[in-house]
Amino acid sequence: MTEKQISFFDKYLTVWVAICMAVGVGLGKALPQAVASLRGLEFGQGSQINIPIAILIWLMVYPMMLKVDFGSVVNVGKNPKGLLITLFVNWIVKPFSMAFFGYLFFRLVFGQWISPAEADQYIAGSIILAAAPCTAMVFVWSYLTDGDPGYTLVQVSVNDLLMLLFFAPIVKFLVAGASNLVVPFGVLFTSVLVFIVIPLVAGVVTRTLLIKSKGNDWFTGIFLPKLHPVAITALLATLVLIFAFQADNITGRIFHVLLIAVPITIQVYFNSSLAYGLMKWFKLPYNIAAPGALIGASNFFELAVAVAITLFGPESGAALACVVGVLVEVPVMLSVCSICNRTRHWFPAKG
Repeated sequence: MTEKQISFFDKYLTVWVAICMAVGVGLGKALPQAVASLRGLEFGQGSQINIPIAILIWLMVYPMMLKVDFGSVVNVGKNPKGLLITLFVNWIVKPFSMAFFGYLFFRLVFGQWISPAEADQYIAGSIILAAAPCTAMVFVWSYLTDGDPGYTLVQVSVNDLLMLLFFAPIVKFLVAGASNLVVPFGVLFTSVLVFIVIPLVAGVVTRTLLIKSKGNDWFTGIFLPKLHPVAITALLATLVLIFAFQADNITGRIFHVLLIAVPITIQVYFNSSLAYGLMKWFKLPYNIAAPGALIGASNFFELAVAVAITLFGPESGAALACVVGVLVEVPVMLSVCSICNRTRHWFPAKG
């Protein structure tokens, strides 16, 4: 079988993220006044919603929402076990296990190197990251593991629907429970509205109109590929700004970046193994099991970064934890894809 490949740019996304981190820190140190001016551009005093970052996040999220076909949700009843396992891992296990790992490492294991206030921020950021199931990159992981694209789309669609209901209350409950931070529910709800509901509605409307006028082949084969570079460029530009805003803090916390990566990495392998094992236990076919395991482990890091910035600011430890999640996600998820491909003989061949 010919090994599938993703684009050179996507494959080395972690490298580009690292470069953006260095560029952002360099700009923050070299041009502090210009960066301070950009940082001061907010929608309202105290809102912590930075205008340049908000625009860039919209450019990230909107192309991803265009891929979601809610009409496919009606077919989920034909084979619900894989979806139910994914939802169980995403919404019952994942946020709570991340709260546990975050508390364990940032409060106990790394307590001698991290202050209590920093631990609160890192715990909050890791919880926000875990509470946002992956949307866009799931399609890449599914492709690399020969996953069923239709079923993957159903899983993504249902997760997006549930995110509207569960993301805000789960984040509020767990962040308040695992740290000493108080999450203003109104601000969190506004973040969900701005960064999920509005682009989701815009994506559904755009998708419907363009497919109706141009056809599905044109939409998926021409229109969506043109937007992919826009989304990735916006992501990288967002990271440049985030690290520029955090330049003074991050230069003294390089060691913390490495510490933050530890529980996030463990979390990815834990959840992917759990979902994959449950898929095998329930005797689901490989083309459902593999993407289901990957969906249960990866994160919607664009949304997580947006919410962390909105709640705690672009210079916060919570935002830093979410950005570290981006650094970790691509190489770790590629390794999970490789494990799935090498163990496909554990499952029935066809769904």
